[in-house]
Amino acid sequence: MAGKKKKDKTPKLKPVNGVIEGAGEVAEQHIVSSIQENFMPYAMSLILSRAIPEIDGFKPSHRKLLYMMYKMGLLSGSRTKSANIVGATMKLNPHGDAAIYDTMVRMSRGYEALLHPYVDSKGNFGKFYSRDMAWAASRYTEAKLDKLCAELFRDIDKDTVDFVDNYDNTMKEPTLLPATYPSVLINSNTGIAVGMASNICSFNLREVCETTAALIRDPDHDVMSTMPAPDFPGGASIVYDEEVMKKVYETGRGSIKLRAGYTYDKSAKCIDIHSIPYSTTCEVIIDKVIDLVKSGKIKDISDIRDETGLDGLKITIDLKKGVDPDKLMRKLYRMTPLEDSYACNFNVLIGGVPMVLGVRNLLEEWIAFRIECVRRRTFFDLNKKKDKLHLLKGLEKILLDIDKAIKIVRETDEEAEVVPNLMIGFGIDEIQAEYVAEIKLRHLNREYILKRTKDIEDLEKEIEQLEAILKSKARVKTIIVKELKEVADKYGKDRQCEIIYNDDIEDDDEDDDIPDYPVHLFFTKEGYFKKITPQSLRMSGEHKLKDGDEITEAIEFTNNCDLLFFTNKCQCYKAKAYEFSDTKTSVLGDYIPAKLQMEEGELAVKMIATKDYKGFLLFGFENGKIAKVPLESYATKTNRKKLTKAYCDKFPLSDIAFSLEDKEFVVSASSGRMLLMHSGILNLKTSRSTQGVAVLRLKKGHRLFSIKEYEEGRFSKPSRYRTRNLPALGALPSAEDSSEQLSIL
Repeated sequence: MAGKKKKDKTPKLKPVNGVIEGAGEVAEQHIVSSIQENFMPYAMSLILSRAIPEIDGFKPSHRKLLYMMYKMGLLSGSRTKSANIVGATMKLNPHGDAAIYDTMVRMSRGYEALLHPYVDSKGNFGKFYSRDMAWAASRYTEAKLDKLCAELFRDIDKDTVDFVDNYDNTMKEPTLLPATYPSVLINSNTGIAVGMASNICSFNLREVCETTAALIRDPDHDVMSTMPAPDFPGGASIVYDEEVMKKVYETGRGSIKLRAGYTYDKSAKCIDIHSIPYSTTCEVIIDKVIDLVKSGKIKDISDIRDETGLDGLKITIDLKKGVDPDKLMRKLYRMTPLEDSYACNFNVLIGGVPMVLGVRNLLEEWIAFRIECVRRRTFFDLNKKKDKLHLLKGLEKILLDIDKAIKIVRETDEEAEVVPNLMIGFGIDEIQAEYVAEIKLRHLNREYILKRTKDIEDLEKEIEQLEAILKSKARVKTIIVKELKEVADKYGKDRQCEIIYNDDIEDDDEDDDIPDYPVHLFFTKEGYFKKITPQSLRMSGEHKLKDGDEITEAIEFTNNCDLLFFTNKCQCYKAKAYEFSDTKTSVLGDYIPAKLQMEEGELAVKMIATKDYKGFLLFGFENGKIAKVPLESYATKTNRKKLTKAYCDKFPLSDIAFSLEDKEFVVSASSGRMLLMHSGILNLKTSRSTQGVAVLRLKKGHRLFSIKEYEEGRFSKPSRYRTRNLPALGALPSAEDSSEQLSIL
């Protein structure tokens, strides 16, 4: 019955005695199914559609904004209000105008965050090197696409990339941009997703284009020979470490050290800092310097201020009388973000799959992507020319008898029969006949038709060339190389970042300027480190530790000592005690693998504190051998932070012991046997990778367990565990010593 409402079959909850049945009960929900149904789709969306860039170098938000500006005709002509661009972009990106405008600001010329900006801006767009310099609202600024964007959109209308519907199916948008150069490496890009992140540094455009072209010609080309290092906006210097740079180029992960540039004004007795690391801001640097001055760690500065203006970045440091500016800057490099690191993580979406790739692999993926773009463009042009040739072939037949064509059209009674009659009269197909029928009467003359048909021969040659390109991958690569050269010549710039080598950096006597005071150093089994002053330690309670963690090293030393951290991957990391902040027992402390930027899966197993590198180390290996190495083998003239092959890597390491002088050590086996050995019977080996000598004779299935310094009174009868000859089997603990043995194991 029309107009009759359907009954709502949803059961109604009726209160019984004022109480609704089931109210307040907790429903059981499985965490696994909840994550699969709710969190995983969100995580995948964040990874694939928001945070990680693709092979064209853009995240979806960047690509949508640039494409909408392209559709607005902003590649040429005058600028328009940024608010207009933001409003138009919401047709593709419905995440709010603020997010869209923030994206545009970062890509603008005025913000200066990119080596090659994509947005030609006018107005206040802030600065990337300033935390407090905010950009103006979108209604006050204007923008258009930069000239370089012509290379991003070249031939985008020739089916070079796939298009998909936007969120409401009202228009199409590209899935990728057919960039004619490897834009993924030209400008820095950062994104944080769920469980993964991306942090791609920028490289010089000319160097990238030349390297890509060389890689196309020779797949074995040495990438670092033509592209030695990244290039960052702002002009800070890159402290070149060959091992680190190779790691970044090969794996896509690593940390690149940057340091600020400065000049000294003798007349004003001040230091002018004109460039800072890409990863920090002026305000952070100034705040850190002020903190150091207030704490008394730096006494040579009378004033510091931000003088950034129309001429660009400038931080001025006024010096006290008689201060050496170069020595002060070396100190500031150590203690402030004037020297900072950029952590690389080249995580890119390749075919919808996130991959961490090195520079070579990333360029190879881009070459494969660009080859496909050129092939699709060639195929598009080929079909267009074939269609045009097909029409001209039909027009050529009309040339044989124009009067016949006119007669057919004039004598046909019905309009719908004109095309079929032309097809029959001249032996042409429907498309050709439709084209002929649409020609204006004024064009049905011999001169017009001859002009149109004389291009047939040229079209046939062009079609032949296009077909040859499609058949030859080498020709496609030649086209890509030619386009790369054009981009490099037209848009290439000189490097902004100077490359300085460790050998060229003057070492500073750091200890002269560091306040030296007593400290207690603590190192835990899980790799946490604390530096606590005696006064703070007396006033503190118990140490805060992670569950299952324990303190393995407790050393009394001074603030300017060297710290050596030996790891489970045969490496030694060096640090200064003053590089760590004074702390309290109520905090976990610094996590050494993260603080010293160790490799993935690498853990610190032993900490040594020293100033003069006197003493020796005993490395105990599971096969029963012990290597005695002088600590001075780990002293370096340069400020190297990482030593490889710190000990022998041929056998699994069991324990490390350190001593300033020869004394007795207890060597324990997993079988429970113990050996009391004097270290004087072992010869010092100058080579860090020495295999050592056999000390403990082990039974099958057992291993050397530990090396501990012998404490007087530990054993009731020490002679029971001593021996004259090595290797020795050791002795099982006596009844009096068994409890001690159990506590150790």
